[in-house]
Amino acid sequence: MRPRTPGADDGRVTEIITGPHMSLLEILLLLGAVALVTARWLPPAVRPRATVAAGAVLVLSAILLTATGIRWQMLPVLVGAAAALPFALAPLLRRRAARPPWRARWWLALPGSMACAGLIATGPVAAWAFPVPVFPEPSGEFAVGTRVVQWTDPQRPETFTPDPDDRRTVLVQLWYPAQQSPADAQRAQYLGRTESEARTVSDALARQTGLPGFLIEGVAQARTHAVFNAPVDGRGGRYPVVLFSPGSGGARTQNTAWAEELASHGYVVAALDHPYDSAAVVLDDGRTITTETHSSGDADEDARLAAGWTALRAADLGFVLTQLGGLDRQGAADPLGGHLDTGRAAVAGHSMGGAAALQAARQDHRFGAVIDLDGFPHGPASPALDQPALALTQAVTPAADPRYFPRLTEALDATTATSYQVTVPGAAHLTFTDSPLYLPPVPSIVGTLGRTDSPRIVAAATLAFLDATLRHRPVDLTAVLPAYGSLTVHHPNTNP
Repeated sequence: MRPRTPGADDGRVTEIITGPHMSLLEILLLLGAVALVTARWLPPAVRPRATVAAGAVLVLSAILLTATGIRWQMLPVLVGAAAALPFALAPLLRRRAARPPWRARWWLALPGSMACAGLIATGPVAAWAFPVPVFPEPSGEFAVGTRVVQWTDPQRPETFTPDPDDRRTVLVQLWYPAQQSPADAQRAQYLGRTESEARTVSDALARQTGLPGFLIEGVAQARTHAVFNAPVDGRGGRYPVVLFSPGSGGARTQNTAWAEELASHGYVVAALDHPYDSAAVVLDDGRTITTETHSSGDADEDARLAAGWTALRAADLGFVLTQLGGLDRQGAADPLGGHLDTGRAAVAGHSMGGAAALQAARQDHRFGAVIDLDGFPHGPASPALDQPALALTQAVTPAADPRYFPRLTEALDATTATSYQVTVPGAAHLTFTDSPLYLPPVPSIVGTLGRTDSPRIVAAATLAFLDATLRHRPVDLTAVLPAYGSLTVHHPNTNP
């Protein structure tokens, strides 16, 4: 039986996006439009047949795309082709009506053809700049499964609402080593369990970044390599766990490429949605909670707010680790029962999530390692970290907060374990997320590492660190980590 993914039976036809971020129908539409514009400049003997063929390909592909769902990137192609169509067909129609042929003078036709060609060229450029993301194939020995769970902490009230009976609820997505699924198994939707949830999150992320929602609508169409609810691969026994907190206004899925890579190498990754902080959280009962964490505009007040939000996230992380332990103790009653080694746990995060990871590690010694992906350390710098830490950062730029590196250095120096900071050349803040896979390659936004190297470098560096700290493999991190950037080693502080 073919595995089914939530939302896979909604009746929509989703085309597979190929090589240059375009589907086969989109490529045919593009070729038909180009051929229609160039037909006017062909020799008279072949011009009629070329025009008819180009028009037929154009119209047929446009009809099929309309039926399957046309992307906004193809609209300039249609406009350019529509502008050229009357001039291409007019001579043919006049010929069939036995009227004298008419063609515009070349010095009039050339600017028109160039304008149409410019519009048509905008389509593939836009498809390349804002593609449906294609996730890198995980390199580990395991296939990847995923599932989503929702947990409510009865001991903690929800501080974002006035209801005294409201308790803190978190949504958690798990990626884990799975048995190999059939080749035709439906792959998990990116950003959500269903297409509707994915679009809700995509729209919320667009609002967070100030982009018009349609620019990244392709993100909601993407599929990952994981399969929902795939059976766990028991060959690895009990797997180390890595908890992940996203950036402020982010989403639990924002580091899916990283999570899938770790899972393929025998880790269970648990990424959290923090309600009222994450961009949009769609709960099991259908309610959608959007972010309510906003800057006040005052530096001191923002620092106080950020410290409070970071502490709340840290508490969420500790709560989820406890829940994962309970899940493991369920044994055969849960698919992951008996496969979660919460005694080998790391905590990680991006941006504010990185700050939350540092705070969670300070407060909860069940975490054996901590990973900060370009996160400013909010909140108190004490007590000292007892766990090894890895900080992956972008290089200092004039636009960076001048307090960032001093605060990070303070946090890593005040540790009783050896910690590491790797400054990744060519990285920007969003390099450490999935963003390079679907945003334009603007250096100030996603860095200069490209759509292939960005996820590879982040995953490879963190895997080396996790293998050394959680699995205690003989990895010389001082020799391995410099391959990914400039390494600074922070040795244990023997006088904390």
